[in-house]
Amino acid sequence: MERIAHLSAVFSFPTSKHRPLSFSPFSLPPISYISEREVANKKSRSSRTDSDDFNIATKTLKLNPEISPHRAVSAVRLMRIEFGGAFSDLLNEQCKGSDDNEMRYIERTLGFRTRDLDNRDRRLVTEIVGGTIRWKRYLDYLILSLFHDEKIFRNMEPLLLQILRIGFYEIVHLQMPPYAVVDENVKLANAALRRGAGNMVNAVLRKLVILKKNQSLPTPKVDGDERQKARALATIHSHPVWMVRRWINLLGVEEAVKLMKWNNSEPFFSLRANTVKGFTRADLSRELEILKVPHELSRNLNDFVRIKTGLQVVKQAGFLEKGLCSVQDESAGLVVEVVDPKPGERIIDCCAAPGGKTLFMASRLKGRGSISAIDINEGRLRILKEAAELHAVDDLITTVHADLRLLAVENGNMMAADKVLLDAPCSGLGVLSKSRFTVEKETGRHGTAKQLAGFTSRFSFDNSLVKPGGVLIYSTCSIDPVENQQRIAAFLMRHQEFKIDPVDGYVPSDFVTGDGFYRSDPIKNSLDGGFAARLVRL
Repeated sequence: MERIAHLSAVFSFPTSKHRPLSFSPFSLPPISYISEREVANKKSRSSRTDSDDFNIATKTLKLNPEISPHRAVSAVRLMRIEFGGAFSDLLNEQCKGSDDNEMRYIERTLGFRTRDLDNRDRRLVTEIVGGTIRWKRYLDYLILSLFHDEKIFRNMEPLLLQILRIGFYEIVHLQMPPYAVVDENVKLANAALRRGAGNMVNAVLRKLVILKKNQSLPTPKVDGDERQKARALATIHSHPVWMVRRWINLLGVEEAVKLMKWNNSEPFFSLRANTVKGFTRADLSRELEILKVPHELSRNLNDFVRIKTGLQVVKQAGFLEKGLCSVQDESAGLVVEVVDPKPGERIIDCCAAPGGKTLFMASRLKGRGSISAIDINEGRLRILKEAAELHAVDDLITTVHADLRLLAVENGNMMAADKVLLDAPCSGLGVLSKSRFTVEKETGRHGTAKQLAGFTSRFSFDNSLVKPGGVLIYSTCSIDPVENQQRIAAFLMRHQEFKIDPVDGYVPSDFVTGDGFYRSDPIKNSLDGGFAARLVRL
């Protein structure tokens, strides 16, 4: 009862209205209703930081060896993510010092300790958390279909809902023995909540297993008018309705479905070898072979390799910590190719943090030149500065804490540069395979062309940052023309002293548009989506 009382204190979970029930797999136990105020309190309390909730003297919690550690960690991660709890810290494979803090939070939330995570558990946490986020809309559709009562679903306890989502994801999308999935998630619900919750999880998951075995899972019908078809496709492929409608209008149904399938696929990651430290791609490939991490060489960038699994192994081997390599998507690396940094050049990197492109550009300067890394977020700039030291390029990079909109050359704050990279804040529609939750949270439920344009128009640009004859490079991680081509057209209308410099001499032809811009297409190029334009100041 002590752990249930603790959970109730933190998340306002009811603790006394449930008792073990006997029922068939098709008869679901009753769920007590929770008031809207209680739901709001749950969300508020769930988003508090570790120090807010657990900055108190605690005793060592009892080990529960029967609970699957990766499921316990995944459930609490998902709950914190949904209610605003430090998403980037929890999912960033490179974050330092987060493992111990997270495990302490999980233990205090659940009221018991689990076995330590091994490498297999860590891989499963990454897969389950990422997959559950990607498929959340469809999983919730299935769960609601089995409950037949939206009020019960909407008022469900946060941890219980995450346990159900995990079970549904494992049964529907992962090749795991279904009844083992049922058993493990029932144990977690019993231990973390109460036996009645475990009985409910048992009933619902067993019903799902039967439906999947009989190939009779509920599926929305794609029929009716355009809005109804888009809504059905949005559920089937687990994307916001507005996004599906927009992509159908821009690309057609067939290409829109391909794009959604890409976004739902398990993402691969790229590693960039840090040649500044004399560590080449050949060295990185050799080390990955020793670690038995499957990989392939990038066809587009000489310093990059791709990996599908094994990022945790690379991290534990110390390569990231030593600055021998970094995690960077090829689509971002190709933006640096568009910049084409040359030794001796002065470069300004606007909106620079967290600094992946900054570091890559610095490595291309061969020890001569300078980069002013501007960002409004001082904390992220500190991380960039530490990374620059780690990668041995700190003598080339100067961090500048400033609001780009208020920065003016004529006031003496900044010298005009040979090249300026404006990596503009955007919707992130090109990186949905890796950042689904963040992108959907930023764009909201009803994205519009006007709203998308608002992301990139937040920042006015002082053209005097670029010296005459210099180059402005505008880039985004979006695939929407409102944030890309249309922003360039609007800029050129206002600034006739700039002209387009085609990128065909800087990136492979597969990435060059008819307008001379760089565009990475997830379907065509099998990379995250991105855009860049070179604009020369006359």
